[in-house]
Amino acid sequence: MISKEIIIHLKKHSNLKDREGMARFGINPEYALGVRIPVLRKLAKKIGKDHKLALILWKTEIHEARILATMIDEIRKVTGKQMEQWVRGFNSWDLCDQCCMNLFDKSSIAWEKAIKWTGRDEEFIRRAGFALMASLACHDKEAKDKEFMKFFPAIKKYSTDERNFVRKAVNWALRGIGKRNLNLNKEAIRFAGEIQKIDSKSARWIANDAIKELTNVKIRRRLRK
Repeated sequence: MISKEIIIHLKKHSNLKDREGMARFGINPEYALGVRIPVLRKLAKKIGKDHKLALILWKTEIHEARILATMIDEIRKVTGKQMEQWVRGFNSWDLCDQCCMNLFDKSSIAWEKAIKWTGRDEEFIRRAGFALMASLACHDKEAKDKEFMKFFPAIKKYSTDERNFVRKAVNWALRGIGKRNLNLNKEAIRFAGEIQKIDSKSARWIANDAIKELTNVKIRRRLRK
């Protein structure tokens, strides 16, 4: 399937109502068509992995075409340079998160990028750093606890960032790490207690929400098993 056919297919599944509703959920609708994620996943499965096609789709700047690109790209061909180029193109939280969960967290340099991007000032690049942390906590089954604990200083440092898309990602990263196993659960709760003491509305929200979830009986019971 060539890129032109894909764009025609996406436009065919465009939903004006969904596109108009994107703004209410904090998604930039400027380059969007209003195509739902299940439609993109079905199309990605049909296409298969194709690095060159992914690069072409990204260049279209169409929101859904870019998300589709993250689903079909071949991680072994994704370079650090490409990751930097794509992260600069993030203009919505969903594009950021889909790219981190579908593609970037599988890169051998994902851990390096997670730390690096949290230090950037741009809202969606900083979010990408924390989204990567959360994605790694969920998907990297072989990683050691000590690797995740290296993320705690950045989580604490940027817990004071009041920007909505950043603070939610910081919270996501902290909760994701804390739900990985009992040891990290204990450490994440302890660390959230430190964040709770920071004189910042954002930091207190991040900590309180994380503690509420990580101390949940069902979560703790699942981790014990």
